Amino acid sequence: MSTVLEYDPKPAHASPAPVAAPPVREKGILGAGYRGTTLGVVLVITLMGFEAMSVGTVMPVIARDLDGLALYAWGFSATLIAGLPANVLAGTWADRSGPARPLLAGVATFVLGLVIAGAAPGMWTFVAGRAVQGLGTGIALVATYVLIARVYPERLHPRVFAALSAAWVLPTLIGPTLGGVLTEQVGWRFVFLGLIPLVIPPTAMLIPAMRGLGTSGEGQDGGRDDGRDGGQGVSGASRGPRAGRHLAAVTAAVGTAVLLYGLDRPGWAILPIAAAGLAGLGVGLPRLLPPGTLRMRRGLPSVVLARGLLAGAFFGTDVFIPLALTSLHDFTPTQAGVALMVASLGWSAASQIQGRSQRPRDFYARLGAVLILIGTVTTTVALHVEGWLATPTWIIGGVGMGFAYGSLSVLLLSLSPKDEQGANSSALQIADSLGSSLVIGVAGALAMAFGTDHLGLGLGVAGTVVASIAALGVLAAFRLRPASAGERS
Repeated sequence: MSTVLEYDPKPAHASPAPVAAPPVREKGILGAGYRGTTLGVVLVITLMGFEAMSVGTVMPVIARDLDGLALYAWGFSATLIAGLPANVLAGTWADRSGPARPLLAGVATFVLGLVIAGAAPGMWTFVAGRAVQGLGTGIALVATYVLIARVYPERLHPRVFAALSAAWVLPTLIGPTLGGVLTEQVGWRFVFLGLIPLVIPPTAMLIPAMRGLGTSGEGQDGGRDDGRDGGQGVSGASRGPRAGRHLAAVTAAVGTAVLLYGLDRPGWAILPIAAAGLAGLGVGLPRLLPPGTLRMRRGLPSVVLARGLLAGAFFGTDVFIPLALTSLHDFTPTQAGVALMVASLGWSAASQIQGRSQRPRDFYARLGAVLILIGTVTTTVALHVEGWLATPTWIIGGVGMGFAYGSLSVLLLSLSPKDEQGANSSALQIADSLGSSLVIGVAGALAMAFGTDHLGLGLGVAGTVVASIAALGVLAAFRLRPASAGERS
């Protein structure tokens, strides 16, 4: 028997072939190191969202109970106006010392506002409580944006903002309806006072993540992970700290309040008051927004402008839906809450879609802007035909906000240098607050201009104006990409 020797090309002393390591799974927003921060942020936003969703349902009852129907729009506008100086304070504060202190101060101020509003003996006290809530929310939201920028890498920003929109799912599902039920069974005051003990635990969850976050230090995973400085292609949009921004914010807030107050005055008295309000806005606003925002300059300025216009159009419609349903169609607060609950689910669903998609953010911002325009127009018509028709039509508006809102947030951070994340985040919140407060105030004045006996006519005129604001938002949404070198020249 012969032995066959096979040639083995591997030397006897060779090491075994290395075994490929299993692929490392990329950390998500609920991975180690991010879980506590994500849960804390989501829960805090959920509770603030519950208050925001509930107050729309119960505001008609509050206004009638406190004999303040004439101040109906101020129940919303006071919160938004107070947010203007709060946004600027939070932006410079967070850029200077990190997001921890402003975030904690904002939550504490929000709780104080809940106490004042929930215990208000009259409508003006209630409006004051809502203003304090606006201060707290304005500070907390800007600080939250900076916290996200410092803790999470840029690749996770779309998912974080999708999670923030998901934080509105529970308030959307139960907020309007539960607000109506609590109002009917317990009283509207519990909508505010009942939130107070729930805010503290999730705020405490954020403290470990906020330790050691400096002015522009890296996050747990290095902050931006693609090597860009965030300011490329934003010629003229980036800006350093500006002297007098706090004074400008106060001037703009006072100008907004004076303008809205003037819109409530009858006859010729409106002219000098409105002129003074516009002057305050003209002096203060240019210092608060990126250069070129009011001219719809491409890039970061149009991101901020689009956010303000679209927020104004959406909330300018949303806050008057319960009033129309209860006044024109005899809905109960609970029924009005159900209508809003079903309609606003579109926001959360669309936000999840855009957060997981690989499409460019400006695509979803444009798509969302168009849907918001369609939603405002069709809902205005539906409210004059049949109350329940407003539910499917306003789903369209909610889907639009779900696509646009988070996408614009991601675009803003991607276009912001690290040392301007707070200032630019505050500009975005200012656009939100100013756009919403002005549109709600103007719409409220138009809705009441024909008297309560002709509320339907007033709401129709107001809806037409709001749709025009949405159309401007569509134009701004098509100018989100920074201008190329050829276009700038």
